[in-house]
Amino acid sequence: MSSDARQLAFQALRAVQRGGYADVVLDRLLRQADLQPADRRLATELVYGSVRQQRTLDALVDQLGTKRLDQQPPDLRFLMHLGLYQLRYLSQVPAAAAVNTTVEIAKHNRLGRLAAVVNGMLRQYLRLAAQGDPLQLPADPLERLAVQYSYPTWILEVWRQQLDDAGVEQLCQALNQPPPLDLRVNLLRSTPEAVQTALAQAGIVAEPVPGVPQALRLQGSPGTISELPGFKEGWWTVQDSSAQLVSQVLDPRPGETVIDACAAPGGKTTHLAELMGDRGTIWACDRYPSRLRKVTQNLQRLGLQSVRLQAGDSRDLSQFRQQADRVLVDAPCSGLGTLNRHADARWRQTPDTARELAALQQEILAEAATWVKPQGHLVYATCTLNPLENESVVTAFLQAYPEWAIAPLPEGLPGAIAPEGWLKLWPHLHRMDGFFIAALRRQTAL
Repeated sequence: MSSDARQLAFQALRAVQRGGYADVVLDRLLRQADLQPADRRLATELVYGSVRQQRTLDALVDQLGTKRLDQQPPDLRFLMHLGLYQLRYLSQVPAAAAVNTTVEIAKHNRLGRLAAVVNGMLRQYLRLAAQGDPLQLPADPLERLAVQYSYPTWILEVWRQQLDDAGVEQLCQALNQPPPLDLRVNLLRSTPEAVQTALAQAGIVAEPVPGVPQALRLQGSPGTISELPGFKEGWWTVQDSSAQLVSQVLDPRPGETVIDACAAPGGKTTHLAELMGDRGTIWACDRYPSRLRKVTQNLQRLGLQSVRLQAGDSRDLSQFRQQADRVLVDAPCSGLGTLNRHADARWRQTPDTARELAALQQEILAEAATWVKPQGHLVYATCTLNPLENESVVTAFLQAYPEWAIAPLPEGLPGAIAPEGWLKLWPHLHRMDGFFIAALRRQTAL
């Protein structure tokens, strides 16, 4: 593997530090680069890994630094992240290669005066690592976990409200691992058994996911998704099992009118259409028309005809008043249940953004509830594990609107059903994305 992968990763880390999203930055740089597949994989690992492990790497840099690092150029810290990530987390990369290529990057980017500092600190890390783990951890148990597994402390505080310390640590570990890759079989075009057989013929093992009828979980690294058997034919789409459960809980029926209040990019919208046999009307709503284009692409590939698009803020779509048999509110959220899928998400969210999201969620839920016919159904879901955005939102809604009540969940679902009747899915317990799902039923007319 060449030093080009490391150079690209360094450029990406710089851009992320300036506010760029890791996945967007990396995609742009990879499109511009001429790298071999192995180098592309290495660059991706370096960028996502360095961003994800930022707090741990920062702690190491601060401990190894012999001078005031806040007086050094920011590039020194990015270089150290790059080198230390390879030394600490990538056993397949020889230590000498990690050190030497990091020093080369410093020189290549006209940071020659930092090259000796980088070399010295990385070699100091290796000397200390030969005697044990060089990372010095705080005494406070929660701060210790936050530094060891690289999370903002406030997120761990949220989780400790719901789990014991062992559970928090297991969740931290789970969300630092690569997420599983699940497919949702389009039953209008194929069956799980047929897809499983087609994948097996291509050398790819796919196993059913208990409690999720349309899900197949791929084992190992399947390669380019769009080149797998059945993708172009619309036999399946990529969707995590927990997300599949959301539409399963809403349980739409053929011929009904269903509204997806926050539809883009369309994973749950298309699932609803499949469950309805593509018979009935589904409104896919999103605030931005540009995001609805992705919904259209998914509909075309999967061969679905029953979906209509509605651009606009779901807090202000009064034309849907009492029009729907079922409504899905898959609300914008802090995404604390999917941190393994978004390397920089843990650093972008704060307690303030979570409070802002909770207010937005309450507004969307209150408006979407007016769309439901008497005796109709609504499902509120998020991919976060923050009670402020989950239990608190639903509890406040039920208190404000007594004509609504919690509805029973289907039997046989994976996950933990709370005494209040909603479903929680934890990555470390259920091996799928973290999710919250509450089924609601409107009992009387407005």
